[in-house]
Amino acid sequence: MGRLSARAALRGLLCGVRAPGPKLLARPSSGGPSWTRERTLVAVKPDGVQRRLVGDVIQRFERRGFKLVGMKMLQVWEGPNVVCTSRAMIGHTNSAEAAPGTIRGDFSIHISRDKVAFITGGGSGIGFRIAEIFMRHGCYTVIASRSLPRVSMAARKLAAATGQRCLPLSLDVRSPLAITAAVEQALKEFGKIDILINCAAGNFLCPAGTLSSNAFKTVMDIDTLGTFNVSRILYEKFFRDHGGVIVNITATLGTRGQVLQVHAGSAKAAVDAMTRHLAVEWGPQNIRVNSLAPGLISGTEGFQRLGGLQAGLNAKVLASPLKRLGNKTEIAHSALFLASPLASYMTGAVLVVDGDPVEELVTQPGWWLRPGRARLASSSGEKRLQEEEGLTSG
Repeated sequence: MGRLSARAALRGLLCGVRAPGPKLLARPSSGGPSWTRERTLVAVKPDGVQRRLVGDVIQRFERRGFKLVGMKMLQVWEGPNVVCTSRAMIGHTNSAEAAPGTIRGDFSIHISRDKVAFITGGGSGIGFRIAEIFMRHGCYTVIASRSLPRVSMAARKLAAATGQRCLPLSLDVRSPLAITAAVEQALKEFGKIDILINCAAGNFLCPAGTLSSNAFKTVMDIDTLGTFNVSRILYEKFFRDHGGVIVNITATLGTRGQVLQVHAGSAKAAVDAMTRHLAVEWGPQNIRVNSLAPGLISGTEGFQRLGGLQAGLNAKVLASPLKRLGNKTEIAHSALFLASPLASYMTGAVLVVDGDPVEELVTQPGWWLRPGRARLASSSGEKRLQEEEGLTSG
């Protein structure tokens, strides 16, 4: 909406008609004019349907152009046949490009205002980017990881960048006692938890023929059992009585065969199944449960382990119709959608965000199985899980 020109808006809407309700009062400020409601404002569509707006602050703009769009004003303009309440506001909204540093997109920046999100694996990778995007849309976050120094540093960066509160916690998703303590601490700090993002994961490359039972179990324990542990404890502590939203970050590995990833693919497929079962069982308590399944996403640890440098050399060789790789911000925006009221009637779903499959890159061992690499994956994969962190977000 912010990029729509004023002239186009004026041509497409019945802007000469004023909706019943108050006039918009302009108040001068150093950053330019701002509009607040004098009393409740009503937008009227030509079919006579009315929509009432109750937000105190409707719009605020700087001289350089569009800065802040309140969710309520977005509702006024969400249809092509909505009668605009103010010709001047459209002109100001579309008078310039967004100021540098603002988030471009169709979400209101208050879509998660005053919500609290508990994010496992939030110290790095996709989990970190999800925390950032949620916080930039008004959400408070709790980011949890096994490494307290790592997650504490991440929390400081997030708070400094967004101005929102971020609580770092150390926990192992395989330990119910640690999870219980972390959830109780988060509830003591914020008083509630509205959203759970299960993003903690463990992975490494290893041929199935040399994969030990213990290595397979380690990944299943982190990905599958860990997701269940956190979901169950948060259900008992808060969601059962107050409702909530759960988003499980999985992967397309669970629906498509891939070399060196039988352990991770099996774990992710199990989480997708868990999503569907919990959605049915917990739905009556007003709990929505969905999975978000990214494909190959650039800049993640998992992608680098899968030969990301080679895969990203030339977009023309990609099988994706979009001829590019996805990025962490796109996954974070998808998570924001699933956790928001925009997906209020969506539960038990697996949202695939992969730009369509890049099968030539992920199913053929020739991309990364060079002499010595398979032996390295086999011998050090499980050890790397223990030494590095065990919780990755990609």
